[in-house]
Amino acid sequence: TDLDGKPLTADDLKGRVVVVEFWATWCPPCRSTLAWLGEVKKKHGDNVAVVALAFESENAAVRQMASEYSPQVRWAMGTAEAAQAFGDVVSVPTLFIFDRQGKTATILYGAPPDLHETAEKAIAEALRKR
Repeated sequence: TDLDGKPLTADDLKGRVVVVEFWATWCPPCRSTLAWLGEVKKKHGDNVAVVALAFESENAAVRQMASEYSPQVRWAMGTAEAAQAFGDVVSVPTLFIFDRQGKTATILYGAPPDLHETAEKAIAEALRKR
């Protein structure tokens, strides 16, 4: 469920490119990516679903940061089960991009200087595929 208590289901994501960010409130590099995620959503609209999963963070702090960034992003508290479902994610930031069929297009670890450029290229490629 997201921070508003709404369930996030496969049907919500079906047919769209999906961007999932694993982040934490204590992670400085995560902040620039959270701002960028809002821009991704604005740029691509309903063609892209953006989900930000917070780990090792207090709910109140996550809610505060979510209010500072894009309301178009689906914000949720991450769980150990969610991290395991994505292949046992153990560090933040970690960014997953899935194509319209739900297949992994790319996984980006950490915050290299070209992170957003690389991710944007992967999103564009995933959007081109039908």
